[in-house]
Amino acid sequence: MAEYFQGILGQFSGKVGTVIGTTWRGKNIMRSISTRRSKKTTQLQLDQQEKFSLVIGFVKTMTDLLETTFKAYAIGMTGANAAGSYNLQNAISGAVSPFNISFPNVLVSRGDLPSAKTASATAIADNKVQFSWTSNDGIGKTKDNDKVILVVYCPALNHTVYVLGGNTRSQLTQTLDVEEFTGETVETWVAFITNKGSITSNSMYAGSVNIEP
Repeated sequence: MAEYFQGILGQFSGKVGTVIGTTWRGKNIMRSISTRRSKKTTQLQLDQQEKFSLVIGFVKTMTDLLETTFKAYAIGMTGANAAGSYNLQNAISGAVSPFNISFPNVLVSRGDLPSAKTASATAIADNKVQFSWTSNDGIGKTKDNDKVILVVYCPALNHTVYVLGGNTRSQLTQTLDVEEFTGETVETWVAFITNKGSITSNSMYAGSVNIEP
């Protein structure tokens, strides 16, 4: 039951029909009564929730990296959110649940700097991954002192190891220690960033690699 203080249009306290009157910080507040959701969640909504969860779980493993590698597309949002939005639209496989991340279609870096002509990753002794790329320095905005970005993601552990600003484009190779991924299969990418760190390239998928001790 509600209690009126100043007539029908005045302050009141309690429930009247579909509204509730109360005071908050000395102000008279009137709000509608919340209603329970009666409609069941549709399959389309469930599918979208599953896809979103997949992508968010992935990008959270490299949030700091994405703040740099997606900064050109992080307009009004974080770099991680920009990466999540791109990969949600472009890197989910499967027509029906369960869905998966299509790693060859993933971008862990996005920008106007040209990437390499080719990129590859190979497991070598002592829990290391050997990255190699073919240089295209001198084409467009590329320079031989552009720095490489190396990314290794382990789906089984949902963890990422990366190098931001490693060897130069002209050095054509770099090795990354991934001891924590011993015995696991990992996904790999190569990208580049200018020497001053102002522009990044789209990443290139370098393959799936089994890490042997």
